[in-house]
This record gives sequence, C-alpha cells and structure tokens, in this order.
Amino acid sequence: MNIEDQVALLMQGTEYGDEQLKHNMANELRQRLIEAEKEHRPLRVYCGFDPRTSDLHLGHTVPMRKLRQFQELGHEVTFVVGSFTSLIGDPSDKDKLRPRLTKQEVEHNAQTYSEQAYKILDRNKTRIRFNSEWLSELTFAELIDLASNFTLQQFITRENFRKRWENGDPIYLHETFYAIMQGFDAHALKTDVQVGGTDQLFNIVTAARKIMTSQGDKPNIAIILGILPGTDGEIKMSKSLGNHIPLLSTPEDMYGKIMSIPDKAMGLYMRLITRWAPSRIDEIEKGLKSGDLHPRDAKMSIAREIVAIFYTDEIALAAEKSFEKIFQQKDIPEKIPVYTLLPDQTVVEVLVAAGLVTSKSEGRRMIEQKGVKLDGDTLNRFDAPFPHSGVLQVGKRKFIRIN
Repeated sequence: MNIEDQVALLMQGTEYGDEQLKHNMANELRQRLIEAEKEHRPLRVYCGFDPRTSDLHLGHTVPMRKLRQFQELGHEVTFVVGSFTSLIGDPSDKDKLRPRLTKQEVEHNAQTYSEQAYKILDRNKTRIRFNSEWLSELTFAELIDLASNFTLQQFITRENFRKRWENGDPIYLHETFYAIMQGFDAHALKTDVQVGGTDQLFNIVTAARKIMTSQGDKPNIAIILGILPGTDGEIKMSKSLGNHIPLLSTPEDMYGKIMSIPDKAMGLYMRLITRWAPSRIDEIEKGLKSGDLHPRDAKMSIAREIVAIFYTDEIALAAEKSFEKIFQQKDIPEKIPVYTLLPDQTVVEVLVAAGLVTSKSEGRRMIEQKGVKLDGDTLNRFDAPFPHSGVLQVGKRKFIRIN
C-alpha cells in the first residue's frame, strides 16, 4: 500500500471538529510515514485504555480497530492499560466526578479487557504496558514541571468542566492531573501516533503534544476517531442507556442488533468497526445514493462483516440465515422496540414490564395458548426465568427485542 493509500485508511473515521486541524494531522502523518520508510523503521503507535469495566461493547473497540490497521501496515502497536490513570478516572466526557477505582478493580478489569481486545488486535504483534510503570515513579518536582506547561483557564474552559463550574458543581484538583498523566504516557513511550476518541481531543492534541515538546520529543500525531452511536443511532453507545451491543453477545443477537440500527448510522459503523478499505465504503455509499443498493442489503453486509470479526465467516453466515428465518420469512419488522432484561425476571414479568400484555393473568393466558415465542420458539412456562436475549413475539403482531 502506497503512502497516500495508507493515509486515507488511517484517517478513515477521524473527527477533529476543525477541518484545518484534520488537514494538519493528515499532513503530519504523511510526513512521518515518509520519514519512517526512509529510516526503515515502523511507527510507534499507542492507545490507552482505562479498564473501568470488564464488560465491553462495540463502542470500546473503535480505537482497537484503528490499532489493528496500523499493525497490518507493519507498525508497532502498544496497548497501554491505564493502571494508574484509572485510579483518577478520565473526566473528559463526564459532567460529574468519576468514581475512583481500587487497585484490585483495575487489575481484574485489565485482565478481561485485554483478552477481549485480542478479538481484534494481533496478539503476537501487540505490546501490553501498564502506565503505573512510569507514572508511579514521578516525583513531586517532576509533576510541578509538567504542570507548568498549562494554565487553569485551559481546563476550566473545557466544556465538561465549564458546565460544572456554571452549575456550582465541584471540580476537584486531581481531575486536572489526568490530561497531564496521559501526556506523560506519550512521552514515556516516545510515540509517533496516539489514537483516541473525540472525547480525548484535549488530552491528545493539547496535553500530550505540549508535554512531548517540553521534554524535547517530536510531538505525536493525533488520530481522533468519531464516537460510535448505539442501536438508536443517536447517542454514544452505552450499557447504562441500553443501546449497546456487547462483545459477548451471541452471533445471532449481535447480527440482529446491528440490523436494528437506523440507516443513517451505517456510515459510522462501516468506518469505525469494519475491516473495509475506504474504496469499498465509498462504493457502498454510492450504491445507496443511486438506489442501486437497498439499505437492507447494505446493512446485512455490515452485520455479517462485524459478526465475522468476533467469530468466523461461517458463524456470521449462520447468524444471517437465522435472522432471515426469523424476520424475513415470518414478516417480523426489522425495527422493533427494545427492552433491557432485569436480573431474575420471569417470562410473565417481562411480558408485563415490556408492555406486551396488560396483566400477569393475560400473560399467563397467552403462554397457555402457545402465543408467546422467543426467536421463533414457543415459551411454555410463565414462571420460568426468562431464557435469553432475542426477539420476543406475543400473538401475531407484537414484537420486542430483549437485551
């Protein structure tokens, strides 16, 4: 792949909120690739992951996909576990103080996080580092020296801090350390490229580049990626909002949830999650615009591709056949409401809570009449624990997706 094709692929899915900044980053990336080629060395690329949860969803994998693209082009990728920064909690996308994790919580989450990351990253080509290696060794004098590169105004004017300031909500001093610590990560690793989401724009473009320059390093190049919307197509994918697609979903459930996303979200899913090159995505979007390609067929290709990433091509095809059997052959609508299953709910409790029946007695009657199905299979016991996620059908016309 020539330099221009590499730049096009690596800048795919990036968002900076400023076209000039995006242009500048693309130019710096191009120049760094040219220099690395002349020096016969790979670029040093990293992304930091704060293991605040062990339950990952597709949104968490967006920067991992970009790291994999760098790996496939022969560059050196480091997966940094925020074992030290997690003890603070990144305030970048929050309008309130994040709870601080214990060291034990971080260690537990880090193990499961990295294992799930290998569904995308090449295990044999990925370096794992913990930022406690260098951040725990910083002296107070060194922290003062790093902090002298910033003003309080730079932090207070950030949107999330500004909102809290205006609302009279507390902003704790330790929260300002996060960007400095992340910037020091980049210096400690002597990186060429740092990958992150739009919520990391300040941490990477301002903090990391400033700290690297102050330490005599060439500033790293910021690859800032868009945020993946959830199944509603509007809001950032989040488990708490119930619009997420877990990595540990069954293939059938993952396929079905991807098919439920609005058409307008397909472009982001293609650019941020799939393995497809810019040329293929352009071809699909041209087909959609001209009408030569039906949105349903495009979305099926996306769903099949994403399931194949986390399972296999054969399993993805089987999930597609299952979807066709359940939806297309039984006239089930593709866009149906979603209900998030609560712990220990019974079948009849789900029917009532999801609004499919008006009372438990009506629910029991529908079950006794063989009128309740999950993914096409009839449910026979009203008092049994709800079996699993899937498409729940009551009668002929009521459908809901159970997460």
